Amino acid sequence: MATENPFNTILKTLEKPDGSGEFGKYYCLPALNDPRIDKLPYSIKILLESALRNCDEFQVKSKDVEKIIDWENTSPKQVEIPFKPARVLLQDFTGVPAVVDLACMRDAMNKLGGDSNKINPLVPVDLVIDHSVQVDVARSENAVQANMELEFQRNKERFAFLKWGSNAFDNMLVVPPGSGIVHQVNLEYLGRVIFNTNGMLYPDSVVGTDSHTTMIDGLGVAGWGVGGIEAEAAMLGQPMSMVLPGVVGFKLLGKLRDGVTATDLVLTVTQMLRKHGVVGKFVEFYGEGMSELSLADRATIANMSPEYGATMGFFPVDHVTLQYLQLTGRSVETIAMIESYLRANKMFVDYNEPQIEKVYSSYLELKLEGVEPCISGPKRPHDRVPLKEMKVDWHACLDNKVGFKGFAIPKESQNKVAKFSFHGTPAELRHGDVVIAAITSCTNTSNPSVMLGAALVAKKACELGLEVKPWIKTSLAPGSGVVTKYLQKSGLQKYLNQLGFHIVGYGCTTCIGNSGDIDESVASAISENDMVAAAVLSGNRNFEGRVHPLTRANYLASPPLVVAYALAGTVDIDFETEPLGTGKDGKKIFIRDIWPSSEEVANVVQSSVLPDMFKATYQAITKGNPTWNQLSVPSSTLYAWDPTSTYIHEPPYFKDMTMSPPGPHGVKDAYCLLNFGDSITTDHISPAGSIHTDSPAAKYLLEHGVDRRDFNSYGSRRGNDEIMARGTFANIRLVNKLLKGEVGPKTIHIPTGEKLSVYDVAMRYKTAGQHAIILAGAEYGSGSSRDWAAKGPMLLGVKAVIAKSFERIHRSNLVGMGVIPLCFKPGEDAETLGLTGHERYTIDLPSNVSEIRPGQDVTVATDGGKSFSCTVRFDTEVELAYFNHGGILQYVIRNLIGSKQ
Repeated sequence: MATENPFNTILKTLEKPDGSGEFGKYYCLPALNDPRIDKLPYSIKILLESALRNCDEFQVKSKDVEKIIDWENTSPKQVEIPFKPARVLLQDFTGVPAVVDLACMRDAMNKLGGDSNKINPLVPVDLVIDHSVQVDVARSENAVQANMELEFQRNKERFAFLKWGSNAFDNMLVVPPGSGIVHQVNLEYLGRVIFNTNGMLYPDSVVGTDSHTTMIDGLGVAGWGVGGIEAEAAMLGQPMSMVLPGVVGFKLLGKLRDGVTATDLVLTVTQMLRKHGVVGKFVEFYGEGMSELSLADRATIANMSPEYGATMGFFPVDHVTLQYLQLTGRSVETIAMIESYLRANKMFVDYNEPQIEKVYSSYLELKLEGVEPCISGPKRPHDRVPLKEMKVDWHACLDNKVGFKGFAIPKESQNKVAKFSFHGTPAELRHGDVVIAAITSCTNTSNPSVMLGAALVAKKACELGLEVKPWIKTSLAPGSGVVTKYLQKSGLQKYLNQLGFHIVGYGCTTCIGNSGDIDESVASAISENDMVAAAVLSGNRNFEGRVHPLTRANYLASPPLVVAYALAGTVDIDFETEPLGTGKDGKKIFIRDIWPSSEEVANVVQSSVLPDMFKATYQAITKGNPTWNQLSVPSSTLYAWDPTSTYIHEPPYFKDMTMSPPGPHGVKDAYCLLNFGDSITTDHISPAGSIHTDSPAAKYLLEHGVDRRDFNSYGSRRGNDEIMARGTFANIRLVNKLLKGEVGPKTIHIPTGEKLSVYDVAMRYKTAGQHAIILAGAEYGSGSSRDWAAKGPMLLGVKAVIAKSFERIHRSNLVGMGVIPLCFKPGEDAETLGLTGHERYTIDLPSNVSEIRPGQDVTVATDGGKSFSCTVRFDTEVELAYFNHGGILQYVIRNLIGSKQ
């Protein structure tokens, strides 16, 4: 059982610098008098402080503290440590299922005779309703209001459910819709840097249910994405079990050249770190170049940690951080407390003082002046293309066989012109023509330099008479209301409007799949002529099928480049030698004619981005908005489930649950539901975008009286397991080897050879009492952390996934839902082992959990007499306990009721 904290001897009082009293108590790292602590990376010191403060010799032990202090020696050995984050961050797409699960857990506690009110978040939960802007109304002045009204029409039930949750559960703050993108709101408003809870001071740290939670690392707050399932456990006081990570030291030198943007820098860093290999590691930035990077630039780099594969891209707190806290309206007293605490605990970087060399697991270095303008695509964020090479690269993509860098368009078809009529005007479409241009995503819309840079590009283009073709769907979705304020203050918004970049709302749009429909005439021209149409967006994700079903080429670019490509109308252009278009005086206009200098951008930022804007924006958050405030919700602490609802439905996770854990399960004579290659993303497994009209989910909605125009997206229906199970593996770009080259969300029912939807085949197996497994290649489950990518397969009856490798969050999510993750041995996969997916698979696991060890090998046998060895990816003892209980939520319930583990 828990005992008193053995480290209470290092509790110290932090005095206010002006001598007027004290800020509170804190666990003082220097008081340990251990020279190893001075050399620890700053990011590891945050893990150390959490372990010291939470040490109770039960959930967190003294030996865990020693492992962290001895990080230099222990981190290469893959040792496990518990971590208790200071808070949990949810957005509405993942917040709804989290609140659904909490409501279900209350019901289950009730049925099992426990106190249902014990189901409450034990750490602060910040829930931001943000993923809710479908870009349906784009090119109009009233886009924000129109889209907001549409959102409340579509999502009223979901919003009301979250509002009920904010009243029913303690310790839960819900930020209403229309406030901004969760990660930008987190950076500008929610991030504490240092908590002061009842007089106890400690560093802010956060786990969030979106992989881009890492954006907060730019503020010196340790944060990363976890699955919704892990987040729920953290909310309920469970320590997160994690492998003590290696830390890559990334040294920055010099400064960016004139006209080079933070987006160019982050795409360069992403490619470098992908090449270096940083999966499961922290990256910590340091060096003299740090002083040249604004906080917004740091946040841009930190945001894209999932794209380079790291758990975190961390920027320790320094004077730049304090200046940003001041800019965003944090109080003088709060900033003084933050600086005093971090200096006292030797966690503040002061470049005016001699730097103690930190020890890192490996080292990288980048001279900032070497960064050049670039974009990434056409299908992955880390496939960087220098702008000067783009035209050549595009033609290579047309030629190359179908893959991440190929479309296999025959030579004779590459110059095809698709003629169509756009609202009575003759129009033409070629391969590479841009049909979506979106300034979107938390990555870039938090950064005034690139947002105002884009506005300056628009201004110069308008003054020279350039226009954007009317069939290109342009949109601007800032991450917070502050962006609108500084665009208006600068006088530049009108130029963005003139080019069609009207503000459509404050939330995730295009890079989450909420790009909305493109004009029917354009859609027909693309489909009927098999054109490779392009989207250019300032987002962080460009996987196939994600941005829009009809844009096969999707490029990530800085906001100014999004405007430039919209003006050019094509990605098939060499900006160095080819003009964007012809100006009003008949003169050819090149990109260099409209590109602002770094000094121009800096001057506009200086005069237009002001602290009062942040204060005004976030005061409005606490007051809500009229539509939100008018939502009426029940006051009961147990939720009254409506069985007819197509948004909020009680899932079957706790059906027939008893106090005794079910124990481990093996797999017997399982059919292969799907046979995949490499890089199957969570988008492939559980799409967040539109619900296809002939999908099982669409059929279900129609049967329940929902009109096609009201289908909404999978993301918005994450509170309904019936729809999400049917939407599992419903991505239209799914490549399943069982279909022998055919693309789409279908598979083969092995016993009969019939080709059906994945859901229908899975239900046949399940109804017949037959197990199912999935075969996969490398990086299975990469992309956004998405709990439904684990919940969905579990509900389809998938018992195990055998892959070459897993994305970190997705692997732990599978464990949390009781699905066994297995890795092929190095050098082996389904193909080298001669597996077709038509076999039946048996995985023999001991029936006693004490006989299973993290990372042990097991034998997989097929009915054809073939057998091979795999590694079971239960990485920690805690994960084994979850598996023994049938899942993490069941484990927590039994724990709270007080059963013996």
